[in-house]
Amino acid sequence: MSTETLFRIHLVSGYVAWLLCFGAYILPWLRSMDAIAAQRAIATLHSFRFFGLVFLLPGVVSPDLPAGFAGFAAWGDFATGVLAMLALLTIRIRPLFFLFVIAFNLAGIVDLIVDYYNAIQVGLPEHAQWLGATYAIPIIYVPLLMITHIAAFYFLVRPQSTAARALVGDAAVS
Repeated sequence: MSTETLFRIHLVSGYVAWLLCFGAYILPWLRSMDAIAAQRAIATLHSFRFFGLVFLLPGVVSPDLPAGFAGFAAWGDFATGVLAMLALLTIRIRPLFFLFVIAFNLAGIVDLIVDYYNAIQVGLPEHAQWLGATYAIPIIYVPLLMITHIAAFYFLVRPQSTAARALVGDAAVS
């Protein structure tokens, strides 16, 4: 079986496994929260995206990994992680918190979409060995990141119950 086929099977399987897990466990848990708590949980996950800088470490990835792909993936992840951390730091200032929530989710989705595009352009599926020790990132971590970005936007636009609005309003006052 070709490297490209194995990579694509792994990538699709990562999405399927995370969608099953997300639907069974994570989404019901997030739905049970008010909007602030759900966004805070998602931001906490994304605050670890500083880890994407690993694409720039010699010896971790192959020297054959195209610098254009590695650089954009690394710095896009880092920027998203910093924005997520800023969201967490501004939790008590609701307008600023939601500004950073929107910012890290937009930056993160753009980063992942451009990374997919760049990966195809440089032939990464055919040369997955270029990823070296970072192979697990696009297979295991990226699907969860993309799913939670979509969920974050869902939680931004979904109508809240009167009780949840009252709780969020009371929390904003305190």
